[in-house]
Amino acid sequence: MYFGGDYNPEQFPRDVWEEDIRLMREARVTLVTVGVFSWSRIQPAEGTFDWEWLDTILGMLHDAGIGVDLATATASPPPWAVKAYPDILPVDEHGRTLYPNSRQHYAPTSPSYRRLAGELVEAIAERYAHHPAVVMWHVNNEYGCHVAQDYSDNARDAFRRWLEEKYVNVEALNRAWGTAFWSQIVGGFDEILPLRTAPYSRNPSALLDFKRFSSDALLDLYVMERDILRKHGVTAPITTNFMGPFPGADYWRWAEEVDIVSNDVYPDPNEPFAYRSSAFADDLMRSLRPGQPWLTMEQATEAVLFRPSNAPKSPGQLAAQSIQGIARGSAGALFFQWRQSPRGAEQFHSAMLPHAGTATRVWQEITRLGRDLSELSLTGDTGIGARVAIVFDWHAWWALESADLPVSIGYDQVSAQWYDALHGLHIPVDFVHPESDLSRYRIVIAPMLYLLTERGASNLTSFVESGGHFLVTPYTDIVDENNGFRVGGFQTLLRDVLGATSVEFGALALRADDPGEGGPGESEAPADGEPGEFVGRYLAEQLVLQGARPRARFGHGRRRGEPALTSNRFGDGVGYYLATLPSGSGVETIAAWLLAEAGVDLPHAGLPGTIEIVERQDSIVVLNHGAERVTTALSGRDLVTGATFDAVDLHPNEWVMLAPPARSEDADSEQTERIHEHAEL
Repeated sequence: MYFGGDYNPEQFPRDVWEEDIRLMREARVTLVTVGVFSWSRIQPAEGTFDWEWLDTILGMLHDAGIGVDLATATASPPPWAVKAYPDILPVDEHGRTLYPNSRQHYAPTSPSYRRLAGELVEAIAERYAHHPAVVMWHVNNEYGCHVAQDYSDNARDAFRRWLEEKYVNVEALNRAWGTAFWSQIVGGFDEILPLRTAPYSRNPSALLDFKRFSSDALLDLYVMERDILRKHGVTAPITTNFMGPFPGADYWRWAEEVDIVSNDVYPDPNEPFAYRSSAFADDLMRSLRPGQPWLTMEQATEAVLFRPSNAPKSPGQLAAQSIQGIARGSAGALFFQWRQSPRGAEQFHSAMLPHAGTATRVWQEITRLGRDLSELSLTGDTGIGARVAIVFDWHAWWALESADLPVSIGYDQVSAQWYDALHGLHIPVDFVHPESDLSRYRIVIAPMLYLLTERGASNLTSFVESGGHFLVTPYTDIVDENNGFRVGGFQTLLRDVLGATSVEFGALALRADDPGEGGPGESEAPADGEPGEFVGRYLAEQLVLQGARPRARFGHGRRRGEPALTSNRFGDGVGYYLATLPSGSGVETIAAWLLAEAGVDLPHAGLPGTIEIVERQDSIVVLNHGAERVTTALSGRDLVTGATFDAVDLHPNEWVMLAPPARSEDADSEQTERIHEHAEL
């Protein structure tokens, strides 16, 4: 188990370093990230390097038995670099230069930045590639967090090269972008500009490509640094920290380039279901590289500083959220940061060692968590036996953001609604790409899969044909990979699977008192086996059925009596079309109905949704995220303390990690049978 966090010794006098290491040992820290924002300290001037301080601290950490995740320090160019090479600085879509005195003030495509960053990484790799303290490498930091898209002249030139490589000639680009509209036909790639602020709506196909280019430009920076490290003989894992469902980078593609997925997760303690948003991010990271451990690289011990109201975590929440990540496959729990900063923009951000020192609740909880993690020995198998998957596709997200739609809806918010409903029903969930292997799943849900490629559609069709249950929502299978409509209307690729197609989106008024157009209405009692009453919002699509069976109808409004939810037999499976976006309780209603339709049991029916149970092959993790004490029927041996429970009784934010029951053919325990079933699946 990795345990520790970001360590910035350059912010403190040297007499503090020895105390830091003594306290790290007391807290049982095993890994610290060093050097993330140390460029100006390592390289005070071009061609000049100061290694003495870094040599010293790496040696001290190694002598103390603490591993180092060594950063390449490229996340924040130093003042001398900006002075000498102002083309380093990025530009926003309004044409405004983004200046220093912060961080991430670089244009990813700037030749000056790329050269200077490459020289820095070369120097660091030459010196520390084989240092015994370094067990992991940390490239840059949170790529795109503040500057996901750069609109500088450097970006202009790189975007043109990217487009020429993709389309080869401008005729192909003009067709893909539909430039005949509004007189946008280009005669050469040198006429194309970044998608800066314009008088009115911008070309949605061009916007989509610019988002793709921007993600690729950042990824190319990572690959450049990674390859330099490898050239110098680095064999330790190389990573960069992701940020959960972050809109600026296609993490399906990024995950192929890192040795271990790592993630920063900062749920808001003010949110009543913050634990679900962190579980969403954890499961997304686990799903990016199925079967492989990932790592929580950053989280807060208590309050952060970037929200209007920065609430502290409640007692025990620090450990509960750390264990939540470990349950979902994280190889440990790291924090930002070790010692709270006395100066600078993040001086209010919490840390493992607070300003107030060791006589604090945070320190007590950190040392207890470190002790508990030191007792754990898990197999590293990250599977949770999920039979349900949610399709999550960055290109569909970008296309939705790039288009002027009948009504604007957040792709990530709708995806989170479905995840939250399944989480509340104690159903484990994987995230999948439209082209992922879906053979292990019984149900696949595709919220707003607006952009769909032919390969993705073929994969989803095969899933249903082979016996899968596949549900789509509005805004699914609308545009092609270039953000344009296909000939023949909507759902041209999934029409046979769904047995239905939409002909009108039916945008609803966005008023707080709008009752929606739910279905069925109050006067229509649902038939046996149907989902029951729920309220639809935002959209009430008009469906034309082509073999599908109505399962619920709109109860009032302009669509009264028309299908709101349909099912269609296709091959050995079923395709479902939901023609509206339900409220949270409506999603829960439909999710429970869909599980019953597909024959997926509710493994922990009756337990409150605030109880979280993650069943791995090597452990069963139970957490109580609620405000009340809860007793469950689960029993077993505690992997931390060795104690045996006949029933698990948990106070708020308490957790337990149980050994799985012994596997046997004739086990008569329902719990054992259920765990075996999940493990086999």
